[in-house]
Amino acid sequence: MGGVMAREDKETKLVERVGFLSFLVNLGLSGLKAALACSSGSLAITASMIDSATDSAASLAVWGGLKLSTRKTRAFPYGLYKIENVIQVVMALFIFLAGYEVVEGILWAQGKPPAITMWVIGGMGVGVAIPLLFGWYTIVTGKRTGSPALVADGRHRQADVLSSLVVLAAVICDYAGWSFRYHGWTVDRVAAALVLVFIAYTGFELLMGGMRVLLDASVDGETLDRIESIVEAEPAVAEIHSLVGRNAGRFRFIEAHVVLRVDDLEKAHAAAKRIEENVRQKVPRIDRVLIHYEPPEKRTVVAAVPLESDRETVSKHFGEAPVFYFGAIRQSDGKIMEEWLADNSYANEEKGKGLKVSKWLVEQGVDRVYSPKSLEGRGPGYVLAEAGTEVKVIHERSLPELRERLKIGKGR
Repeated sequence: MGGVMAREDKETKLVERVGFLSFLVNLGLSGLKAALACSSGSLAITASMIDSATDSAASLAVWGGLKLSTRKTRAFPYGLYKIENVIQVVMALFIFLAGYEVVEGILWAQGKPPAITMWVIGGMGVGVAIPLLFGWYTIVTGKRTGSPALVADGRHRQADVLSSLVVLAAVICDYAGWSFRYHGWTVDRVAAALVLVFIAYTGFELLMGGMRVLLDASVDGETLDRIESIVEAEPAVAEIHSLVGRNAGRFRFIEAHVVLRVDDLEKAHAAAKRIEENVRQKVPRIDRVLIHYEPPEKRTVVAAVPLESDRETVSKHFGEAPVFYFGAIRQSDGKIMEEWLADNSYANEEKGKGLKVSKWLVEQGVDRVYSPKSLEGRGPGYVLAEAGTEVKVIHERSLPELRERLKIGKGR
């Protein structure tokens, strides 16, 4: 449990550190492009500088949101995790804004020809390389930590890389004196159109992803199936009524309604705690697991008795018993409603036969075991007790004697 919390705290610190580093990178790019715009007079570089300045403000908001997202207060007892998803939606809007700036700054801007030098081209080359590399690092970190804000920031940088490439191509064409026009289309216009398609797709993807979480969309099916398997693996669980989950930022909230085989409140609480701990250990970024449990409402109980190979004599050995008798007893009057025999496939095991038989009986839905010897303080007894299976010590030596006893009342 402590290891899981330590890992999540480490991830949170990493997310916050990358978020602040993103702000510094954007601030540096804004300064670089401002210097290039002043020296060249290029409207395209000016538009790119405005885009980077906007990114600086957005990155500062991302970092602030990440710092606030994990805090829990009385007003927000479930934490402020969804701030990350709000940021994700805002980042999508910034991407759309970047697309508009590409259109306005490169396709429609008019003015005197810019003074492009090799230093300007080299500076814009740096302006392409830095967001390309840092964007890749941000996306990898965001996916590893499950942070939608970092993934959004990294994809925003991908859009920036393409828009910066358009600007770089434009300044290179201006420097080399290359130009063409075909029905109003130029190199800049074609390239910008391709960039706008990518920007629109990326922005729409982020917008829909953020809105899904803000509207409490379910945790993905694969994760829910994994959690369902973990819950079903708990021996005390007889049935799962419902299992739901939702995302909030990079964390998950899980709620399960289960039927337990145990009637004792203390044992039921212990089973619920085991389920919670197992889910936290095996599924990353779980903030809360809420288990609603209730005892089974049974009209009948299933009893099991170890027998010798003659199928009538009660066996003195639990794990080595060749055969087990099963009887479905009606709770109201103790009447045996159904009965059957099953061979013990673990009788000849060299080690752990008692534990294996106990687990097998639990899997068969046995509520009560009749045994000539007490299983208390032994491995099989612990397994049965955890599953809520009652063990009763009997003195009858044969199945017919025990059957007569069972017919008298509720298997007393």
